[in-house]
Amino acid sequence: MLSHFYFAEVPIFLTISTGSVPRERVFPLLSIVIKNTNKIEYSLPFLIFLSFWVFIVPIINGQSFHLDAELLNKAEQKYGKSARLRLTAWEDLIISDNSKTDREKLEKVNDFFNQMEYVEDIVHWGQKDYWATPIEFLGTQAGDCEDYTIAKYFTLKAMGVEDEKLNLTYVKAITYGVHHMVLAYYPIPGGVPLILDNYVTDIHPATERTDLLPIYSFNGTSLWLAKQRGKGKLAGSSSRLKRWQDVMQKMSEDNWGS
Repeated sequence: MLSHFYFAEVPIFLTISTGSVPRERVFPLLSIVIKNTNKIEYSLPFLIFLSFWVFIVPIINGQSFHLDAELLNKAEQKYGKSARLRLTAWEDLIISDNSKTDREKLEKVNDFFNQMEYVEDIVHWGQKDYWATPIEFLGTQAGDCEDYTIAKYFTLKAMGVEDEKLNLTYVKAITYGVHHMVLAYYPIPGGVPLILDNYVTDIHPATERTDLLPIYSFNGTSLWLAKQRGKGKLAGSSSRLKRWQDVMQKMSEDNWGS
């Protein structure tokens, strides 16, 4: 059923209140509602969102993508010489890409990152739930489902895939009885997405992934909550999006590019 992977957009608002600014100004971003009667107050998620678009997006842009020497040196010092090689291979994957279709890009990126080792967060990072940046994921050559998905998302954006076609999708993996994250690629708005997964390494349309039950989905600008099949009832929670904000903050601090 196509509705298995349908999402209803739910706006998340940032409220700004001043004497001269309209009481509610809507931003399509991952944020929280803030109310203040006398002054403009920007939330931390909004500032992270802004820094993402100002500092990270211009760098994640195909030919302009670049990992500067300082970042590579820090990665080598922290994770070892092999980390530098993996990062430069990632950079080359993006810069030298000559794919003629998005599907070719999806295959390249999916294969590249699925080479990494799957390790649970509590073992790898000493935390129950940690979302790594692509630098951390490649540096350590390991991570869990969120790390695979985040790395694939940013890499495909860097290779020119439009953001509105990509959704990081939080699902329940029915076969394993666990929560899981995959990357969904929508060739057309409202169409059947292709699923990039680290559990099932080949790319399949969502109609063939009946083992996945979507909960919520998001990208760089928006959040969607999944509707339960046949019920039209909203499900899921946005509380985990703090992890996404943390990732963007760490990426802005990583000083991507030069």
